[in-house]
Amino acid sequence: MNKSLNITWLGEQRYVGVNPSGQQLLIDNSPTKIGVSPMDALLGALATCTAVDVVDIMAKKRTPLRAYRIEVVGERAETHPKRYTHITVRHIASGDGVTAEALGKAAHLSHEKYCSVAASLNSEIIVEAVVEDTPVSV
Repeated sequence: MNKSLNITWLGEQRYVGVNPSGQQLLIDNSPTKIGVSPMDALLGALATCTAVDVVDIMAKKRTPLRAYRIEVVGERAETHPKRYTHITVRHIASGDGVTAEALGKAAHLSHEKYCSVAASLNSEIIVEAVVEDTPVSV
């Protein structure tokens, strides 16, 4: 299954990504940010990917979550390309019958088996840059 996102430059360092269904994502690295930075978007993608799994897993175990949030912190290298060297994903939840042990098992299962973003961050990805000499229309 292929996924795609078309990114259009809006000026400064601001971009909008649009998927084939028309949903939009604002990525903003300009001085006056109105969207998230590319690296924040990566943290958000990881956190929400695992959140979807954890909510589903806990519901299937008949311990649905009443409240849930994720705190994600990424440590970056000081030299370029300043990639993330360590990411901590802290799951905080409550609900009837929800225990730290059950939440931990669900989070571990997500990170190790189901979350495609986590798997992508843990693997060698072939990134191919293709340049087209075609006028851009917006």
